[in-house]
Amino acid sequence: MAPSRPFTYCEGAPSWNPTTYIADTALHERAEAHLASDDLQSAITVSFSLPPPHLDPYVYHAIVSVTLPEVQHVISLGGQNGLHSWYFAPAPASAPSSSSDNSQNNNNGPNQPPRATPATLALPPPPRPDTEAYLSIFDPGTSTPAAALKTFLSNAKKGSLRGEIAAYLQSKRYLHATHAPTLAAPKKRASKNKPKPKTKTTNTPSTPPNPYLTFLSWSARALEWAGPSPAATSSTSGSRAHHVLPVLMHHFGCACPTHEALLLLRAVAAGREVLDVGSGGGYWTFQLRAYGVRAVAVDSGQSAWRVNWVEDTQIADGAAWLRRRRKNSSSSSRNRRGVAAAAPDPDEGVLLLVYPIVGGSVAGDREGGFTRDMLDAYAGDTVAVVGTQNRGGYTGFRGESMDEYMQRERAADGWVKVVQVALPSFPDTRYGFTADGLYRGAFWCN
Repeated sequence: MAPSRPFTYCEGAPSWNPTTYIADTALHERAEAHLASDDLQSAITVSFSLPPPHLDPYVYHAIVSVTLPEVQHVISLGGQNGLHSWYFAPAPASAPSSSSDNSQNNNNGPNQPPRATPATLALPPPPRPDTEAYLSIFDPGTSTPAAALKTFLSNAKKGSLRGEIAAYLQSKRYLHATHAPTLAAPKKRASKNKPKPKTKTTNTPSTPPNPYLTFLSWSARALEWAGPSPAATSSTSGSRAHHVLPVLMHHFGCACPTHEALLLLRAVAAGREVLDVGSGGGYWTFQLRAYGVRAVAVDSGQSAWRVNWVEDTQIADGAAWLRRRRKNSSSSSRNRRGVAAAAPDPDEGVLLLVYPIVGGSVAGDREGGFTRDMLDAYAGDTVAVVGTQNRGGYTGFRGESMDEYMQRERAADGWVKVVQVALPSFPDTRYGFTADGLYRGAFWCN
């Protein structure tokens, strides 16, 4: 048997260590300076101690297969060829097609993204103040995300794209009245004597650093994105994403945690573990641990990521791993009470599913099989699902949202939605609204 490869946190950078990286304030400042010049290639290279681009053969596989220099070239093109076209409106009957060649709609080459279909017209990019207002919702320095969202909506002009985005985000935000006192994000008190920072940042001294949010916020500014809306996820606008996405996915993950989301998970865990099943590179586990949460990373290892944020990921089939825990939990219940517990185990950890795969026609399994198997195998009473809520077929189920599935198939078992908050979305017409939704069983909500 061939010897196993030694563990490294970052492929191509054997000396890189996430703990050292997070603590290096000067390094973060260097990366932010590169991002301010729209130099993603240099920002990634210095952040992850990568070799010079001409010596780095790594190919990022996701929506496209690209190298870091290729991605930087696409960034340099700016909004040419519809690269920054994210929002669309129905085209008048007499309007010319926004694409002279409809065959280009599915061309995913590095310099030729999908274009708008003839049924739509691309809207002008949102102004920078709208992008900044959108990003303020996720900034840990904001008083509260709810207040930032309210400002985002109240300052929007009637009929504007900003108004549509804000109304869309507001309609998706939810906090169950029963749990509001314990789950509402604490307000931040502004110090009168504290000077305002001279540069934009997404971290504050009182919160653990979150470099993913820094890079994702840059992408929104550089690619002229102000958040998801029906105009960005219209079924007639075609599917499009930017070549930056594979780089961020490989270095950080499929979705970016926020200060609010991490506080919510810590609150509902209430000292229990968080079971990050399907953890990928482990960025959510890493961040949860920085917030003092006992997080466990579990992944099948079928997908390869350039960066692994934790070295103790348990390589296992998620459902089988959960069933083993359930069996052990049932045995413990018998030992304590003499009978097996029929109700969910209140001591079991919170199940966290970050972008659970769809299965079915996408992965060769039955439709929604991954998510169903996880929920069937789980012995606890609290589930957190991170992913899209626009029926786009990229989280859990192809033709319905997680909300709709839980209401139809799990509500009778006592599951209710406790909270749903927005997470920062990558510029992409396919993914749309990205949320962190928490569901709890009847044991806790009756």
